[in-house]
Amino acid sequence: MSSVLNFYRHEALQEIKSRPFKVYTERNLEQIPPLARLSEAQRFEMKVVASVLPFRVNGYIIDELIDWERVPDDPIYQLTFPQRDMLDPDAYERMAQLHRRGAERAEIAALAQTLRQGLNPHPAGQLELNRPVLNGQPLEGLQHKYRETVLFFPTQGQTCHAYCTFCFRWAQFVGDKALRIASNQGDELLHYLRAHSEVTDLLMTGGDPMVMKTRHLAQYLEPLMAPELDHVQTIRIGTKALTFWPHRFVNDADADDLLMLLERLVKAGKHVALMAHYNHWREMETPVAREAIRRIRATGAEIRSQGPLLAHINDDADTWARMWQTQVRLGIIPYYMFGERDTGARRYFEVPLARAWEIYRDAMSQVSGLARTARGPSMSAGPGKVEIQGVTDIHGEKVFVLRFIQGRNPDWVQRPFFARYDETATWLNHLKPAFGEEKFFFEDEYAAINAPRLKGNAGKTGPG
Repeated sequence: MSSVLNFYRHEALQEIKSRPFKVYTERNLEQIPPLARLSEAQRFEMKVVASVLPFRVNGYIIDELIDWERVPDDPIYQLTFPQRDMLDPDAYERMAQLHRRGAERAEIAALAQTLRQGLNPHPAGQLELNRPVLNGQPLEGLQHKYRETVLFFPTQGQTCHAYCTFCFRWAQFVGDKALRIASNQGDELLHYLRAHSEVTDLLMTGGDPMVMKTRHLAQYLEPLMAPELDHVQTIRIGTKALTFWPHRFVNDADADDLLMLLERLVKAGKHVALMAHYNHWREMETPVAREAIRRIRATGAEIRSQGPLLAHINDDADTWARMWQTQVRLGIIPYYMFGERDTGARRYFEVPLARAWEIYRDAMSQVSGLARTARGPSMSAGPGKVEIQGVTDIHGEKVFVLRFIQGRNPDWVQRPFFARYDETATWLNHLKPAFGEEKFFFEDEYAAINAPRLKGNAGKTGPG
């Protein structure tokens, strides 16, 4: 046993008991004991919304993260349980009518599929514009939007220990193969990486790769230690497991194997980063969550935190400041504050860009320099990641100051540009250029990139 694993045998483990992984979905939602305290109308609304948007929660969240005395205002409850206003009123009423008359599951499923098409299941053109090609053939389960970074969606990792109600990848979880991005072809991934020496970062994503057994994860990651893949310097793993099932790193059957895999990758010279999705400081308060963080860091891997700014969950500066302060204290690196993407339950969670920038600025003013590594508010839009840097007046015009953190064209990165101030705008395509300009500097080039997609999507224009 390695010295690192000896270190894992910490006294805290004596206080953390293993627990069965008990999952609830839309089919057995009524069996969740604390929901009995809600009204019949609230439970009905939950069932209606869960017929359209994916729902999955587990016993750890129910028992240890949600303060049921604060429901429905508890942030973790809002993070995991469906709310009526997550659907627009017309969509909600159409589905509610089926439930009221006891419609068959097939009829409910057919309407759900129709309603989902109106929720922009794959924003920012990710199916059409990000799909790489090898030897003339498009590859399944890979995305390559930015030059340095390839995303891989392992088939075994296309679910999560629980589903976030705001999830921008909700389309992965509704059982529609046409919407799902996934691959179990590790060889194709390796061939693509060998052919693209400009790629320095591989991001394993989902779903959540941490639902996978360690032996499956190792089949994808261990080959990256080969000399011909030295150019792949960083292995990122996107995960919500540190919140939704921290036992994965502590006392699951193969938890030690997982930590040893991370340690081997680090010792082989790879920079290993868990891209942890956090939305509230409460997610880091339980003993098992703290122990999971400590164990991961002991392997030499780092943890970076990212998450969207969400109405009903974290739309105030104090919550973000406390979350970033807690993360720094635990050795986690604050990385991104995102805007809620234009998909799924966006109407319920989105925050105007002007307000988002105020929250970000006010939170930053409360933390030390070590927490100011978090960039934002950032929109992961079609042209790239666009950050709101501020609001100011230039020659008498109030404007947003914007820049690309990442762009489909690397030449766009770090170039400042300006949009007319709009206190209601919530996404890039709501903004208009400032100073009388007709277009943003990148629009013509992005339109050319986007042209094949727009032929089949004539009604959808703008910078995304």
